[in-house]
Amino acid sequence: MDLTYTPAQQAFRAEARTWLAANVPSEPLQSFDTEQGFAQHRAWEAKLTEGRWGMVTWPTELGGRGCDLIEWLIFEEEYYRSGAPARVNQNGIFLLGPTLMEYGTPEQKARFLPRILDGSDWYCQGYSEPGSGSDLASLQTSARREGNEYVINGQKIWTSHAHEANMIYMLVRTSKEAKKQDGISLLIVPMDARGVTVRPIRSIDGWHHLNEVFFDEVRVRADNLLGEEGKGWTCAKFLLERERLPPANVARLELVRRQVMRLVDEAAQASVGRRDFSTLRHKLLLCEADVKGARVLMAKATDDLIHQRPLGVQPSVIKMICGECAQRLTTIALDAVGPEAAHRFLADAGEDVAAATWIQNYMFTRSRTIAGGTAEVQRNVIANELLGA
Repeated sequence: MDLTYTPAQQAFRAEARTWLAANVPSEPLQSFDTEQGFAQHRAWEAKLTEGRWGMVTWPTELGGRGCDLIEWLIFEEEYYRSGAPARVNQNGIFLLGPTLMEYGTPEQKARFLPRILDGSDWYCQGYSEPGSGSDLASLQTSARREGNEYVINGQKIWTSHAHEANMIYMLVRTSKEAKKQDGISLLIVPMDARGVTVRPIRSIDGWHHLNEVFFDEVRVRADNLLGEEGKGWTCAKFLLERERLPPANVARLELVRRQVMRLVDEAAQASVGRRDFSTLRHKLLLCEADVKGARVLMAKATDDLIHQRPLGVQPSVIKMICGECAQRLTTIALDAVGPEAAHRFLADAGEDVAAATWIQNYMFTRSRTIAGGTAEVQRNVIANELLGA
């Protein structure tokens, strides 16, 4: 894979860098796990869309720029290099949107896609269920067809931002007769439909971003079915592949690496020789090698997508590298801020906002090797593909 860029691609990078430099908020936004922070992020998403940077690979007629995947990779590198805010509507823009373009009907594309990009609809993802996480195909939430509607019963869990989203795309079982993968369908459901109940799950990082969602005789239009009935597993695999492969994963990892490097430098200066930071610097160098390796793998996978070559295990490898490296980076950050700051935070007596953020990040990244497919499952996927194990 040639990592050099054409003059046109370099010009695109310069255009993106210039726009971001002029428009990225000068002060960090509050966490979008808070009400005020969520509103701030929605306003930022609206500005991105206005500048046609919301999703650069979307067609121009839908508000995108019609870019190819290499240009998307370039944009994500510049986006996180600039320190721009995290994307709050990534489920809709990065995951459901491309799936709709691939499997949706013309009517579905016209109905759903514009509302995703302009921020009218905010999506959460209804995949995992109690007892059906790693073995997603064993899910039991059911949907029966009654005339022009589907009637849904069941439960989803670990549903990020379900309390803020107004829409959910979800996997349901429409047949128990076929083998488990063949009886699954993908439905798009309004969160305000009668019978939908959202209950919060508080996680160890102190933020509220996880929920369990219950469906009790929830009725939804039959034309909200994406793809064919019973063939939702094909859509689900397409979507998961993009969840594990977006360029933002690697670009964001590089941003975190630079932030942790600055944190270690500042902690070393403040320590004035009282602590030895050489071990942390060595660990940072190992993380830098991981990030560079992930970037090369991401470029190779992007090239394969462009040329329609099979991706094989690449999404699993990249997801595993990014998740485990993120955990190592936040562990280094936790070591840098010191155990005293951690103890104050856990006792709810800390006044150091910066240290508290890194402690929360450390706790949050424990989920990076679970969400979207556990590291153990990814290793099994890789072993089965490469070793025939």
